[in-house]
Amino acid sequence: MNMYSLNYKVTTSTCDSEGRLKLYSALQMMQDCSEMWIDSEPGVKQYFTEQNMAQLLASRQVEVIRVPEYKEELTVTTSVYGMKPMFGFRNTFIYDAEGKPCYKTWSMGAFVDKSNGKLKRVDEETIASMSLEPQLEMNYKDRRIIPPKEGGETLAPIKVLRADIDYNKHLNNANYIRMAMELLPEDFEVRGLRVEYRVAAKLGDMLVPTQFQIEEGIIVSLSIGNEVSAIIEFTE
Repeated sequence: MNMYSLNYKVTTSTCDSEGRLKLYSALQMMQDCSEMWIDSEPGVKQYFTEQNMAQLLASRQVEVIRVPEYKEELTVTTSVYGMKPMFGFRNTFIYDAEGKPCYKTWSMGAFVDKSNGKLKRVDEETIASMSLEPQLEMNYKDRRIIPPKEGGETLAPIKVLRADIDYNKHLNNANYIRMAMELLPEDFEVRGLRVEYRVAAKLGDMLVPTQFQIEEGIIVSLSIGNEVSAIIEFTE
């Protein structure tokens, strides 16, 4: 069974002003567990190293079942349920001490050549060697997010700072969400999230947010010049 897990405690630095786990912090936990998963598949890890490849997050959907509170013990698990030559699909769930899910997520990763950042195929032998897990139960939505054609409000640009960058030399995935959440009304309770990553933002880029009101919540599109970098949908 190749489900990878990490144990966490909700600490001071991961809490909001009400002593509840920040969604940003929960996303970091999910991301860390997903990244570490490759250690449970030595064959895949070796292949990616030899081929100078990486997996970059292309999309993620999150269902917030319950927000954990200060000092709660959590377990984050991640497992791959689908693999194609250029994309992988996984579930990452966060469970409380009783084993009940607090967050349910699925994500799609794109396989890229580290030297040029372009999509690169994984060979059939490596795909066949993978241990796939059953797809976990949640409300799966489309990975593509289509904002309304008009009615968007353009807001002040956000600069990508040094602290926002990770070892891929890009804006870290969770930081797109953190930036977009600052634009939400203070009383907006996020119960669902979808994010689609398109063009990686880099140090010094200016992300221009456009906010759209939709029936279920708010969509925030973050653009660099004429290119959309990421689209995030928040639902209540």
